[in-house]
Amino acid sequence: MLRSPRALLLDFGGVLADAPPQPPAPPELVRRLSQLVGGAVADQQIAADLTEGARRYSAWRDGAGRTADPVELSHSRVWAEFVTGSWPGPARDAVDREATPLSYAWTWRADWAVRPGIPEALRAATAAGLPLAVVSNTLCGAAHRDFLAAVGLAGSFAAQFYSDEAGPRKPNPRLALLAADAVGVPIDRCWFVGDTLGRDVEGARRAGAGAAILMRSPRTDREPPHPAVVPDARIEDGHGLLALLRQARSSVD
Repeated sequence: MLRSPRALLLDFGGVLADAPPQPPAPPELVRRLSQLVGGAVADQQIAADLTEGARRYSAWRDGAGRTADPVELSHSRVWAEFVTGSWPGPARDAVDREATPLSYAWTWRADWAVRPGIPEALRAATAAGLPLAVVSNTLCGAAHRDFLAAVGLAGSFAAQFYSDEAGPRKPNPRLALLAADAVGVPIDRCWFVGDTLGRDVEGARRAGAGAAILMRSPRTDREPPHPAVVPDARIEDGHGLLALLRQARSSVD
């Protein structure tokens, strides 16, 4: 039986919300880039470079996650290092000036949906007096913030920490520790809920979280094995999280 938490730290993608995979070069983003660079780079080349850039950035994220204390790249560096390296100088400069709004557009998913049971779990946690915080790796946290606001969940959270804003990337324990400090609860009394072993559960362990909960998502099933990383509990969705919270509270009562 898990010890009842005094706060919840939750990942965004795969826990609070999820979306089907989208093409790495969305047509609307290709058009936006084409207009931004004034046709200096062909649309076909933009689409190819976005696709390859997404692959290389994903590989970089995987590699960074195997280091001791990974930190996020700036928006400008992501575009310069993974997408626009071969473009003419003026085109590179134009993208650099718009790196943050472009990162927002590349992050945003029109078909994000709140995961089943999450509203109920958040309401129950709030009613029990548990402060909540988002702890997420992302290219652009502003897109996540806006989605949570749009679906009426932003008010549930005392704090939101995103890697592009805060600096550390999970499994760097600093991201979770910043969130625990922000909600005023010792990390060993926080449950950390994420959908990956290598980033979320490992990050929770490094930070000293009271419990590391693995919520299954499509990303969980695609993750390579991490036999040395074992969560304290495995759940399918927000309904499973609510059941865990009720079980933990009943053991105290």
